[in-house]
Formats: sequence, C-alpha cells, structure tokens
Amino acid sequence: MSRTEDGVKTVPLTREVYAYLVEQAEPPSPVQRRLIARTRELGGTAEMQIPHEQGVFLTLLAQLVDARRIVEVGTFTGYSTLALAAGLAPGGQVLTCDVSEEWTAIARRAWQEAGVADRIDLRIAPALDTLRALPPEPVIDLVFLDADKPGYPAYWDQLVPRVRPGGLLLADNVLYGGEAAREDATGNGLAIREFNAHVRADDRVESVLLPIADGLTVARKRRTPAQTGPGA
Repeated sequence: MSRTEDGVKTVPLTREVYAYLVEQAEPPSPVQRRLIARTRELGGTAEMQIPHEQGVFLTLLAQLVDARRIVEVGTFTGYSTLALAAGLAPGGQVLTCDVSEEWTAIARRAWQEAGVADRIDLRIAPALDTLRALPPEPVIDLVFLDADKPGYPAYWDQLVPRVRPGGLLLADNVLYGGEAAREDATGNGLAIREFNAHVRADDRVESVLLPIADGLTVARKRRTPAQTGPGA
C-alpha cells in the first residue's frame, strides 16, 4: 500500500493486483464467456464492452435497489444489459437504447441463451428520442449511461426527473483514460470533464466517482424533506 503526499491511501493496480481483484468477483457464466469471445472478434471495437467485474457490480446494485425499471443508454453487444437483467426484481424490465443493429444482434443472441430476453426492451433509435418519449413520472429505479460522451448531459437531464427518489444513476467512462482529470482535455475527454462538473453541480443527486474500469459515477436521487421521515 502507498500513500500520496496528502496522505490518501492508494494501491497501484498492477496486473497481479487486478487479476486478484477479478478473482474476488463471481465468475462469468458460460453465456457471458461466449459473449466476451464474440465481442472480442469485433477487434478494437471490443474495448467498449465493460469488464466482467463491473458487470457483477451492476447486478449487485440492481439487486440492492430492488430494481424493477432500468434504463440503459448504450447497449453495444449487451454485456451490461445482461448484467442488469440478472439483477432485476421479479417482473422487472431493462429498457436499453442503441442505434446499431449489427452489435445488438450479438446482444439478442446472448440474452436468448441466458433466458432473459423477455426482461429486455431494446429500442433501436437515437437515445434522446427514446428518452424524451418516456412517461414523465419518476418511476425508474436505475439508469446506466454508456454511450456517446458528448450526449451524456442531455441524457442525464432527461433521466434524472424520471428516476424515483432513492434510485440510482450510473455513468461509465467518467475518467476517460485519465483525460477527464486534465484541464487541457479535448474531445471526449473534455466532454466527460464537463459532464462530471454537471453532475457535481446537480443538487438533485448525491454522487461519488469510483475508479472501477474507466471510472464509474454512482449517483443517488435525493429524497425531498417530505420523503425523509421514518421509514423513508
């Protein structure tokens, strides 16, 4: 273990430490292993797939909030969708948004193999159009953003009002390879830096940025004073 100059504890994430970290997660199922392999066949694009330990975390968070309504922006080949569906409460559903028929065809096959296809509503359309068409009521239990980085603030502002008090909003790639920490960030790094500032300034939520994979923001929708009494 090491400490920074200001005394903050850190652990360098070496290959050995990372391998040990992954060993502490539930191992991938046969379906997940096949989906990882199929996605790797796409080549460089495969880097968009979340790592397995992050998928385990998504499942756990969905279970912790007893999620019945989940909205995901950015499906890719469906690994995160599969993880979220695994954490759904009985009768729950994941609505997931993407624009690629090619990538989501891989996802559909995996969902069928895993027996969760009936819990997933895939919308092939610009995500902002899909989100704007959702009912305005705050009934969403969990949100996962993992799509085009400049679009994050617009997705966020559509979804926060629709998340129930106490519900979670998760955003992926919020370190963007470390670029988000740079004051001279450009492109997607700058877009993420601006999004992170947007989240921190949003008094509708309380949030923390975790160094999981490429950075994961976990935000909780605040309850109003009337909702914070006994049992809230």
